[in-house]
Amino acid sequence: MAFHIKNAKTDALARRVAALKKISLTEAVHTALAHELEREQGKPSLVDLGIQFARDLRARGNPTKGRPADKAFRDNLYEDN
Repeated sequence: MAFHIKNAKTDALARRVAALKKISLTEAVHTALAHELEREQGKPSLVDLGIQFARDLRARGNPTKGRPADKAFRDNLYEDN
């Protein structure tokens, strides 16, 4: 299966990597793509990041301190002073 790199800068990068590693262009592209895929798959998802953020906030919070978030408190947030 043929694969053509149409972007001159991308072609130059692939050729530089292949020359530095003394491998073929195909091997250079394959290795780069495999590494990028591995790196991306190792990242946590946005959902996982959000869940961890919420857990961190909860762990740092102290429910015995502060005011209760009752109706009077919420109304106070929107009053014009």
